[in-house]
Amino acid sequence: MENSVKITALAITLNEAKIIESFVNSLWFVDEIIILDSYSSDDTVELASKNEQVTVYKRKFDNFSAQKNFAISKANNDWIIFFDPDEEVTKPLAEEIIATLKNPTSIAYFTKREFYFMEKRIKFSGFQTDWVVRLFNKKYCKYNGNLVHELLETDGKTSKLKNKLPHYSYKSFDDYTGKLHRYSALQAQMLYADKTKPTLARFLFRPLYRFWYQYLIRLGILDGKEGFILAYINAFSVFKRYTNLWMLYRKID
Repeated sequence: MENSVKITALAITLNEAKIIESFVNSLWFVDEIIILDSYSSDDTVELASKNEQVTVYKRKFDNFSAQKNFAISKANNDWIIFFDPDEEVTKPLAEEIIATLKNPTSIAYFTKREFYFMEKRIKFSGFQTDWVVRLFNKKYCKYNGNLVHELLETDGKTSKLKNKLPHYSYKSFDDYTGKLHRYSALQAQMLYADKTKPTLARFLFRPLYRFWYQYLIRLGILDGKEGFILAYINAFSVFKRYTNLWMLYRKID
């Protein structure tokens, strides 16, 4: 299918060998694919490079905003799609993107993610409002500089796509908790830069608040045992965040 507008697909990777080929194949509708790899120790780069549309760059990971902004700088086209490898770019979503870019009315488009955890679709637990920008014009958009949970700053009108985006973030329990621990370390660095202190109250009450907020207020209880597990490990990641922050202060002291 011929696109009315040239599209660049971007992705950042680290050890995604199990899914990278299917992910790249789902980008059949774009004009170029740029993979920015953080020196994977598996076959991610080799497998991605099998596709002739793929160009691979390598860059040591420092934070998510810097990594993604670097990837954007390598794009030859203004219109960008920026999906995570564990997100499924379905055919209906791809066709909607093509149709949208025949006459774009906004500079960025949100899509709603459907989160899957331990092979179950999570409908609550805070994920019921998980809208993310995955299609945008790079002339008007840039990631905000957050080390983790980065946001795309948009200078112009935004809209929403109709088709949803399946998100399979869970590979294994250890992989998922390991990912949250890495996020906690980056969040601790952000708090340290803002001179936030690792007080006893933050150690005690922030994790408790996160658990009950996600499990009760955001209705994680309706997601069954998976909702409980998600609330628990996310609460622990908050505790880990302040532990990492405390360790940063100890290094200075």
